[in-house]
Amino acid sequence: MPDWKLPFKIYIDACGEGLGAALHQTQIITDKPVEGPVCFISRQMKPTEARYGARKMECLCLVWALEKLHYYLDGTLFNVITDFNAVKSLLNMKTPNRHMLRW
Repeated sequence: MPDWKLPFKIYIDACGEGLGAALHQTQIITDKPVEGPVCFISRQMKPTEARYGARKMECLCLVWALEKLHYYLDGTLFNVITDFNAVKSLLNMKTPNRHMLRW
């Protein structure tokens, strides 16, 4: 059961076949911090999405995960963990493309 006072972690990953996310939380159990899963979500890529580049796929995965997990995340602190470092560059982009801006 999640503790709403503690922050969450969202692990995301995308590939040509699908999107996946895992919501985790670290809780104190017998005086030791233990990270465990709260829930897992996934879905298959649509044919047009499967043609996206890696950066756009990871962004799609993040937007989709935030929409699906908003019941857990609204009003809480959370960190996003991804294996794709280019997603971090989106925060510093001077001119993101229009599709990503709509997200």
